[in-house]
Amino acid sequence: MMGRGGSYCVSRGTSFAQVLKKNMVVTPGCSSFVPQPASDFHTYTKPKPLDQAGNSPDKISSGPKNIPKELIERYKRGETHAVSLLYQLSQVLQFQVEMKETVTTGGITGFYFAFCAVIDGVEYKTGMGVNKKEARAKAAQLALEELLPVLENDGVLPDSLVGPPPLPVKEREYPLSETHFGRTVFERKNPVKDQIPSTIKEMFSKLMDSYPEFAGCGGTVAAFVTQTSIGCEVVALGTGNLNTKESLTPSGRILHDSHAVVTARRSLMRYLYRHLLLFFSKNRSLEEKSIFQQDQNTKLLSLKSHITLHLYLNQLPKGAAQIPSHLRLNPLSISAWEVNNQIGLHVTIDGKVFSVFSSTFEQCGSHVVSMSATDKITQWQVLGFQGALLSHFIEPIYVSSILIGDESCSDTRGMEVAINQRVDGITSKLPMYYCVYRPHISLVPSVMATDAHSTQRTLSLNWSQGDVSLEVVDSLDGKTVEESPFKSGPALASRLCKAAMLSRFNLVSKEAQREELLTAVSYREAKMMAKPYQEAKSVLKSYLATRGYGQWVEKPPISDHFTM
Repeated sequence: MMGRGGSYCVSRGTSFAQVLKKNMVVTPGCSSFVPQPASDFHTYTKPKPLDQAGNSPDKISSGPKNIPKELIERYKRGETHAVSLLYQLSQVLQFQVEMKETVTTGGITGFYFAFCAVIDGVEYKTGMGVNKKEARAKAAQLALEELLPVLENDGVLPDSLVGPPPLPVKEREYPLSETHFGRTVFERKNPVKDQIPSTIKEMFSKLMDSYPEFAGCGGTVAAFVTQTSIGCEVVALGTGNLNTKESLTPSGRILHDSHAVVTARRSLMRYLYRHLLLFFSKNRSLEEKSIFQQDQNTKLLSLKSHITLHLYLNQLPKGAAQIPSHLRLNPLSISAWEVNNQIGLHVTIDGKVFSVFSSTFEQCGSHVVSMSATDKITQWQVLGFQGALLSHFIEPIYVSSILIGDESCSDTRGMEVAINQRVDGITSKLPMYYCVYRPHISLVPSVMATDAHSTQRTLSLNWSQGDVSLEVVDSLDGKTVEESPFKSGPALASRLCKAAMLSRFNLVSKEAQREELLTAVSYREAKMMAKPYQEAKSVLKSYLATRGYGQWVEKPPISDHFTM
């Protein structure tokens, strides 16, 4: 069974007492190391050096540990959440706990999520729910049903135990057909994998019914889909494969990057602004239609607990995601230069991709340079897809899964390396609310056939839920074309441009009565006022550089120095 981080869970079959013994005794001569996981693993204990006998300093110096009965009593009174208690116990008893996403049990189908608690490698019963929060809570409750009787009966843990350590827990054996590529078990039983592509195909076809002349743009389509207990819904989509040939200007009205996932993400931001206006409308019926809810502790908004977000890509994104299958993060047979070029950061110039270590990139001159689509997705899975301006109002928004519909793609290894492995270990360095969110990455049927010889390859389409019609942008000019069904005005500035985003930001700031945000005199100043976001961004860039993936390339500040 696959956890979200790509490691197999072992099957249930060891008592909690054995798990505790495993924490107390280490075979002499053996070293022990537990890797720091990404945020979605929630591991709370850290590895410490062992002495020659295999004991940690804490276990040598400390006496017997009593379990505070008040922890358990508060849980029984309903004052402590099950997941919180599990982590509190992990700190007191010094065991490793992970909440891992798994497959639904009992042949249950439909829109259900499944999690299990894994304590020092031992997998407990699976909890299911209509959203991830509910499934995690149920999994924690099921684990506590087994753990608490043991704790209440014993109460005290000995410093050491007589006898050999417990035998390793035997890994669950799966039929060969269920272990192919690791995640097949989850994917085959998860209807979302089939629902999302069909939902996007239906929506794109509906849009093209009115504008068939732009159907040739569909080969690059990327889309964001929300999922609830009642089904899936396309909320934003984009197409495109180029960036502009225009020079940078301080107007904020030119689209610099029109690659499909970038276009879809900016369409998603419009969708988020629309729902913020619903939330701050002071109209109860409109507020209830918003996807947001307010966190009483942070006062920031977050997605309602029954809503999850997914990203579909009809093509494998440019950059490190396209690494050759033979490449490894710690290669023995190929040069370090090749590794840096393949899994390091990449940029796109005139639609072409270059490693940041490439001499060609260094000679690009005045051309507009954008980070590759893969690197941007990596950034968004750490900082959130909402960006700096929206982070003034909402907590980071991450996607739960990334679905690849590229017919020429045979595996997701490149995406796993680029999106997950390159940022392993960064979570502890990030400010509050930010983390490395590990999405499920899987292959799905393609929504649209890719036409390499399309005559519309310079065009980029965008749409978000609530839009009356499509907007068609010339990627090279960074402006709307005359034939576009939607045009914002005679200047042909796209509704996705920075100036349009700043206008929506000011409108939401006014509706939310955030007067301090209205004092920003430029787009750049409004972004820089989002202190936690900027701190997280700085940490990410520094982390990637120190790990040898190269320097993140920033556009000159001139492109952000405009006012409304």
